[in-house]
Amino acid sequence: MTGQTGQKVRWGILATGGMAARFTADLVDLPDAEVVAVASRTEASAKAFAERFGIARAYGDWETLARDEDVDVVYVATPHSAHRTAAGLCLEAGRNVLCEKPFTLNAREAEELVALARRHGSFLMEAMWMYCNPMVRRLKTLVDDGEIGEIRSVQADFGLAGPFPPAHRLRDPAQGGGALLDLGVYPVSFTQLLLGEPSDVVARAVLSPEGVDLQTGALLSYDSGALASVHCSITGGTPHSASITGSKGRIDVPYGFFFPDHFVLHRDGRDPQEFRADPADGPRASLAHEAREVMRALRAGETESPLVPLEGTLAVMRTLDTIRNQVGVHYPGETEGTGGAGEIGETGETGGTTDPAVTPA
Repeated sequence: MTGQTGQKVRWGILATGGMAARFTADLVDLPDAEVVAVASRTEASAKAFAERFGIARAYGDWETLARDEDVDVVYVATPHSAHRTAAGLCLEAGRNVLCEKPFTLNAREAEELVALARRHGSFLMEAMWMYCNPMVRRLKTLVDDGEIGEIRSVQADFGLAGPFPPAHRLRDPAQGGGALLDLGVYPVSFTQLLLGEPSDVVARAVLSPEGVDLQTGALLSYDSGALASVHCSITGGTPHSASITGSKGRIDVPYGFFFPDHFVLHRDGRDPQEFRADPADGPRASLAHEAREVMRALRAGETESPLVPLEGTLAVMRTLDTIRNQVGVHYPGETEGTGGAGEIGETGETGGTTDPAVTPA
């Protein structure tokens, strides 16, 4: 794709659940994008999805999509328990990949995907759409420019009221269930966007009878002296808010810190300053920003995005592993205390029908 600025980027969609539909709906509105193929575990599901969005080719297996030479990049939208398998198939076939978050079940799987991408010279990015959001980018610029001084603390939460029955994917260990990977990845990623990987982690959780976390809290410590408090839950709705306190002020994001419509900058001795989203950027829940970043990177010949760097994704996965190991959440096929070992089996595609990041409770 290098230098082909006038040519449309051809997308393949792997999976047909709610997250795939949400992303595709935003993608088809971009004039420089073309969705040319979709794959599901069943041909019927793929054909129904293709008819819904006007996609030319529908495949009843993932391998055929991975081998499709007319696809420039594949968007992987399976449950995260299948990310390693699905994204790995595409990378082995030489496809570029945008893979939903959390990137994988554990850091070991994430490292394997990164190694595959680098071996094949393919583009790979976690679909951490928060990092591509214009308001989040603006917030980070203010922090990087020293508007609130040195960061002293970060607080962020993401909790849904539920209740989620035992059969729901969020309660299913085989699908990587629990609050941490589905919801906690956001406050952890927000914190590490600003502070990087912590030097120490202390975590506590309440576990379900199935062995997944119903709610988890963690304190992340940094050599700079900064502390971060993150919380996630599938048993109680939280404000979905964040606050960054620095030596000269703070920034408050009252609601929806991963796709804010506004935030407030407080600086010592000055009136608060409110920053609001530009309507020209489109709906605040739009996934188009990450799609544009992928297409920009492909045209520039980049194998990863500076907005969502692979080392940052790996660092977040290491933190999630540490938290899970401390609270005792382990998934089938993982070795306790290691963040996982052995192949993770494939699962279905229908679990992510309502992504809470897109439609908060």
